[in-house]
Amino acid sequence: MSRDPLSAAEREALIHGVHGDPFALLGPHDGWLRVLAPGASRVSAHLADGSLIDLQPCAATLFSAAVPGLQGRGPLAYRLRIHWSDRIEDINDPYAFGPLADEATLAAHAQGDWRAVQALAPALTEHEGVPGLRCAVWAPNARCVALVGDFNGWDVRRHPMRLRHRAGIWEFFLPDARPGQRYKFALLGQDGQWRWKADPWARRAELPPATASVIDDGGVHAWTDAGWMARRAAGQAPQAPISIYEVHACSWHDPESGDCLWDQLADRLPAYAGAMGFTHVELMPIMEYPFGGSWGYQPLGMFAPTARLGPPEAFARFVDRCHAAGVGVLLDWVPAHFPDDPHGLARFDGTALYEYADPREGYHPDWHSCVYNLGRNEVRAMLLASAQHWLEHYHVDGLRVDAVASMLYRDYSRAPGQWLPNRHGGRENLESIDFLRALTDSVRARGDGAITIAEESTAWPGVTAATASSGLGFDYKWNMGWMHDTLRYQQRDPIHRRHHHADMTFGLVYAFSERFILPLSHDEVVHGKGALAAKMAAGDAPARLAALRAYLAFMWAHPGKKLLFMGGEIGQWREWDHDRSVDWALLDEPGHRGVQRTVRALNQLYASLPALHAGDADPAGFAWVILDDTDNSVLAFERHAAGHAPVLAVCNFTPVRREDYRVGACRGGAWRVLLDSGADEAPAARPRTTGQPAHGRADSLVLALPGMTTLLLTPDHRES
Repeated sequence: MSRDPLSAAEREALIHGVHGDPFALLGPHDGWLRVLAPGASRVSAHLADGSLIDLQPCAATLFSAAVPGLQGRGPLAYRLRIHWSDRIEDINDPYAFGPLADEATLAAHAQGDWRAVQALAPALTEHEGVPGLRCAVWAPNARCVALVGDFNGWDVRRHPMRLRHRAGIWEFFLPDARPGQRYKFALLGQDGQWRWKADPWARRAELPPATASVIDDGGVHAWTDAGWMARRAAGQAPQAPISIYEVHACSWHDPESGDCLWDQLADRLPAYAGAMGFTHVELMPIMEYPFGGSWGYQPLGMFAPTARLGPPEAFARFVDRCHAAGVGVLLDWVPAHFPDDPHGLARFDGTALYEYADPREGYHPDWHSCVYNLGRNEVRAMLLASAQHWLEHYHVDGLRVDAVASMLYRDYSRAPGQWLPNRHGGRENLESIDFLRALTDSVRARGDGAITIAEESTAWPGVTAATASSGLGFDYKWNMGWMHDTLRYQQRDPIHRRHHHADMTFGLVYAFSERFILPLSHDEVVHGKGALAAKMAAGDAPARLAALRAYLAFMWAHPGKKLLFMGGEIGQWREWDHDRSVDWALLDEPGHRGVQRTVRALNQLYASLPALHAGDADPAGFAWVILDDTDNSVLAFERHAAGHAPVLAVCNFTPVRREDYRVGACRGGAWRVLLDSGADEAPAARPRTTGQPAHGRADSLVLALPGMTTLLLTPDHRES
């Protein structure tokens, strides 16, 4: 019997799973066939000519045999039969297959091309005529990497992967893999430590607290939203009405009953949002995340919808149902930082691979998380591929990028001496700026109307300016300044508001410097801040609900797209709790039904009246009428759209009724009250102008302004 020429050192490295190039030895080589099968009692090869060859154990876990006629590496030349203690397994030998990725794909990945990540991502496919799982992982500093999972007893010795040296990519083809099987990568670092990691590119993840990746069947949803997709660009343009209902999917409805699975949500949420007049739902992050208390803002599975809500195909069905109801779907997306859970990206191959190595750059003090090193091409490629994945594979209509301010500034939330300047000595994070521009350019290049939204809380210039003009290229930016100012005003006792009138007016100084969204988001109803209704400093419960209705009407009349977090539309008293649903039982009470009716009416008016939406980003679409009535805490302003009737908003932010209050009118004759925020019925009032000039207008109206009320009026053209 011939003796296997394998050296003792090579045998030891193979059987301990630490050989750096296992494909150079395993499978057929120079007339020898070698198989790693820890725990097997017998291994044989069934050749294409029908002959059977028994492999002999040449070391613990390693079997080999001289097979002179088996010179080629073709996978169809033989199959293995492995005898385990509890079964006999007939399989194709993974080490009979050639490389997966071509050199062009590997080079593109190293250069930061996100399309390369799509080509390398895990998929059930056919390789050299055999079905199986294609997978790859970027780990340039690992000594070796093994694929472990349900298919090999989670044994790091069974399936060591192939290293494509120049790219730092380890790849593997697992024949006959099945959907639903769990897997991870086991990486041996240069420090001699094994690290078991979930697949950063996995399309499906195990239900937390379990942490494995899951082989996805790769099925393509049969989309029915062609009409929606064709209309989408126009529906998300700056001239369109955009009213967003922000939702935490896991707690919108009763989480304890299991009703917050995608299919159950699809039966309820699109219909509800559509009936309320919202144009979009915005979902807090659904990319798989380990800690439920992070609400999704510390994700690790940037390509995988969280298993908490069902399988990936169920999320596709949910989006399709939303589109069928005329409701767009926006996703919160987090490219700023990631948690340091052991199965995640932190020190992925034993080194700071995805994060900056220096904690002054790579550790975020606010969230105790790792900061993505966006100066690395491969990190940029992964994140850009993630963004494209949600837009392409799930027909998502846009991404709201979380924590943009933390990305833009190297000293964000850091004391002197705790941050490193950029190469020019400044505080700007140049790598993040380049990444954000690449992101917005790549989304816009799709040409299908998908949008990007920035949660940016500073005065960084040009967030929504074109990248060609040195902007960041976002379609919209959250107006955090407006939100903070106006909520601070609403929390003041009305008797003191006269001294803080500018809180309600200052936003118009810069309202058209960006394309803004006015956000009343989840961040404002947690951590002791109180629910929206509870913030209203207006007296008893009915007064607070009336104040909320007046404030929301002011917001809907104000320039800027709208965003309201779930529960705000019914005047919920309780702060949001991610373990409890919206307090829907409040709708048994007339006051809360009144808030809901007001929001519905506001959305209907906002969508139907071009004056309220077409000029959201155009200074010609707004004009002050009464800016400085601080004593009465009254505001009045007009909204305009060329060729359409104007809308006049008049707001009384005290509980005192103002009789015979004169307001300048841009047109004479009868006007119609479109909305009285304090009334439960549709307004019937038809005030007429008096012929007396006021507030720079040739005519004026004399109105009765109920306390804590916003009125919306328009010229009554029925007279003509």
